[in-house]
Amino acid sequence: MRTPVGIVLVSHSAELAAGLRLLVEQIGSDTVPLATAGGTEDGRIGTSYDLVLTAIQQADQGAGVVVLPDLGSSVLTARTVLEDHPRTDVTIVDAPFVEGAVAAVVTAASGADLTTVVKAAEEARNVHKL
Repeated sequence: MRTPVGIVLVSHSAELAAGLRLLVEQIGSDTVPLATAGGTEDGRIGTSYDLVLTAIQQADQGAGVVVLPDLGSSVLTARTVLEDHPRTDVTIVDAPFVEGAVAAVVTAASGADLTTVVKAAEEARNVHKL
């Protein structure tokens, strides 16, 4: 089986990122490389350039990396990291944080390529709950 696409969860809250990681590990697979970049280095609410960069490096196992930010400045921080370190195999995704992460991890666990994982995360925006 091929190496799965890595997933990075970027949040203003370390606890939110860690909780979502636990959820997707239980739903998806422990074979998908997952990393989180939540909060700041000193434990405050916010986002950290260095934590995002490190998380991308941790999740990168050679098949590409999907970066899922929660909102606001986490999007800006992730974009800045990707602009400063451009790679064709690392993609930021405009998707709902929880639903997008679940779709991305399940799809990555199936062995799908980066383009397919990105598409699955983006399509999670259109899934109705009711």
